[in-house]
Amino acid sequence: MGDIAVSRAPRHALTLALLLLAACSGDAEPVQQRAPAAVAPLVLQPSETADWASVSAEVATVDQAQALARIPGILASLSVEEGDYVQKGQAIGRITDSQLGYQSGAYGAKAAAAAAQATAARAEADRARFLFDNGVYAKARLEQAQATASAAQAQVQAARAQQRAVEAVAGQGLVLAPASGRVLAADVPAGSAVAPGMAIATITAGPVILRLDLPETLADSLRPGAAVLLDRGQRGRVTRIYPSVSAGQVRADAEVAGLDARLIGRRVAAQVQAGTRKALLVPAAYVTTRFGIDTVVLRAPDGTTATVPVQTAPSAEPGKVEVLSGVSAGDTLVRAAGEKSR
Repeated sequence: MGDIAVSRAPRHALTLALLLLAACSGDAEPVQQRAPAAVAPLVLQPSETADWASVSAEVATVDQAQALARIPGILASLSVEEGDYVQKGQAIGRITDSQLGYQSGAYGAKAAAAAAQATAARAEADRARFLFDNGVYAKARLEQAQATASAAQAQVQAARAQQRAVEAVAGQGLVLAPASGRVLAADVPAGSAVAPGMAIATITAGPVILRLDLPETLADSLRPGAAVLLDRGQRGRVTRIYPSVSAGQVRADAEVAGLDARLIGRRVAAQVQAGTRKALLVPAAYVTTRFGIDTVVLRAPDGTTATVPVQTAPSAEPGKVEVLSGVSAGDTLVRAAGEKSR
């Protein structure tokens, strides 16, 4: 009997421990999960939405200025490269013409010879004045000497003016930046022969913009201020529409915040708002995607519901999608509580 009492003691201790654990667990309140509330029924009604058109776009600047050669000659130096920033009026190259140097020297020698002749003519005029005052020369001889001196002085002025003109032409050999901006192209190597009007460098001018090329069929529906949407989610506004059509295309400029200006001329995908249209816009909470198929819950007038597949498209309005087919205006959509939307 003593052995039986000893063996039952551990069993009573185990039972007591289990009762204590049960009591402790009973004090804790169970965690309750609240089911999501049901979404109110929605009666489909057409609403105005932006009509988007995919267009070709290019990162550009308001203007592009070209640094042109003003005289013929040899491009002796070009001090800028693609990507460099320059200021308006900055000398970025020099064109030399050896013939201008020869002409300047020739006109300088001519001016010196004319100056010597003018000095001799003035001396002759002074001598004639002296002899006329002493009654030796007639007045006609004096006037002739004075006219010769005046003509010689005019020859000096003409030769010096020709020399300055040649020097001014030679000074036009400096290639100046026509605007402040970044050099886009400077592909004429030093030592090349250039002609007047030849582009030595192309420089950006003005802020960076997005240049759009649209079909001429959109010209009537496009307005300044129309929204522009890039594939990266960036948004902007049309600021200028050019009043001309070239090769069936209309050009427009748009300002886009945060536009990457590292590569001028880069093509990007864009959409532009070309008017408005009627569409069925539905909050995304009413659309459920199952196995790649979008569905909605349609409620009939008698209160019964049915799940129908629909075709949807992204919408410009946040939190909404456009329903293209499957339902029509006047239908009522519901969503069961706890349903996982797209």
